[in-house]
Amino acid sequence: MTDHVRLGLTGDVMLGRKVDEHQRSRPPAAVWGNLLDSLHALDGLLINLECCLSTRGKPWRRTYRRFHFRADPDWAVPALEAAGVDCCSLANNHVLDYEVPALDDTLDVLDEAGIARAGAGRDLDAALDPATFAAGDLDVAVVAFTDNTPEYGAGEGKPGTAHVEIDVDDERTRERVTEALSRAKATDPDVLVATLHWGPNMVTEPPGSFEAFGRWLADRGVDLVHGHSAHILQGIEIHDGTPIIYDTGDFVDDYAVDRDRRNDRSFLIECRADADGTLRELQLLPVEIYDYSVNRADRRVAEWCRDRIRELCEPYGTDFERDGEALILSL
Repeated sequence: MTDHVRLGLTGDVMLGRKVDEHQRSRPPAAVWGNLLDSLHALDGLLINLECCLSTRGKPWRRTYRRFHFRADPDWAVPALEAAGVDCCSLANNHVLDYEVPALDDTLDVLDEAGIARAGAGRDLDAALDPATFAAGDLDVAVVAFTDNTPEYGAGEGKPGTAHVEIDVDDERTRERVTEALSRAKATDPDVLVATLHWGPNMVTEPPGSFEAFGRWLADRGVDLVHGHSAHILQGIEIHDGTPIIYDTGDFVDDYAVDRDRRNDRSFLIECRADADGTLRELQLLPVEIYDYSVNRADRRVAEWCRDRIRELCEPYGTDFERDGEALILSL
């Protein structure tokens, strides 16, 4: 393709704990390692922000939570800006880790920076609102949902996430998702994305209910399904032209590494679209987390990433072509 718009997707971006500690003595852009040129080449960039951006709040203790993720916005916001992040999904199981004051700060600092957000808000109505941003000449709308941590779910007058059960037969799920999609379509986007933080950690295959849900979204006009939560890669299915990326893995974090499933290896996914918003291909650039930053994978790691995603995609009949270190999937 020569004339196209390039929309980037990543897995989880967790900027707390040791990432936050290291970034206090490094330039904000250091968290993106040697990947900045690839990020800057994109026309738009959507991430799942797996932490809150605040120095306020106390760790959530209302229910048991093993981990709490928080990053100082003084460096984290400039880091997001340095990468050209246009939109953050906040529908996940960490945005309320430091209670409502930290959620409020997260919403405020993203708004002040002009970074769109979806999937969490000061009540359920706000959490269902779509994010909108421009990717080149295309208008992109994003809806975001999670099935993680129901106690973080927003309600009437209750801050939190856009929480649903991943079940197409669940009436409340259908109502909430249909409402969010209607709001997104009302913005008349060229590309409509559903970003989903769904399922448990370290699971290599989506359950049948997730496959049915992804196809249900595609049948209702979603152009691209962006999944995350497992911390490791899962397969990609093409349903009537709509890519369903079941899990994009991790992009930046400080997590312990599983030496078999390799939660430190994933892809920067680039979705290439025509001027009318029609998606034409996906490019998967292998990346690796080390030194609390994301980096282009070396030759050996890139080969592992390519082999792994091919294996995971085989049940869906999804085929790739090689382009240097990357893989190309034509739609």
